[in-house]
Amino acid sequence: MSWPALEEVLRGIPWAVVGAVATRHYMPERMTVDLDIVVRVEDAAEVRSRLAAAGYRHLGEVSRGRSCWAAPTGEEVDVLEGGERWWSEALAQAADNRDPQGLPILPLPYLVLTKLRAGRVQDVADVTRMLGLADGAALAEVRSFIDREAPEDLDDLESLIELGQLETKPPSQNASGSV
Repeated sequence: MSWPALEEVLRGIPWAVVGAVATRHYMPERMTVDLDIVVRVEDAAEVRSRLAAAGYRHLGEVSRGRSCWAAPTGEEVDVLEGGERWWSEALAQAADNRDPQGLPILPLPYLVLTKLRAGRVQDVADVTRMLGLADGAALAEVRSFIDREAPEDLDDLESLIELGQLETKPPSQNASGSV
């Protein structure tokens, strides 16, 4: 699937793709109806201004810190505002973590945490698939980041890793070796 090119519109502003479109960087692509991006809270007003100037139509506020826009070509773009201290680091890393379309994709540790915090069933399913397909180095990065930013989620993370490996790898390759 192809999504609106926001590079020119958001030039100079750190941003990254999150949500279902970001997951295609870590697992097989699944269907979605919108492009979710994240920007720092302090850049949100400028992002809104630039989207409007580029012909994006503001459809409303989905929730606090999340607005919905229609691209001139009709696709829906949701803009999330990241306010936690690690967002600047995450967005800087995303600038060098591009998908085949060239979109900056949130690195796996940050994407896992955002999906865990979203707490929807689809988000948990995405996490299990991404973690089930991740290699040992990627899992170590995710564990380290979750330990630093959300240690209360470590037990759940380990369960999701195991579930993902059970789903995506032959029994001889998963964490427990069980079927």
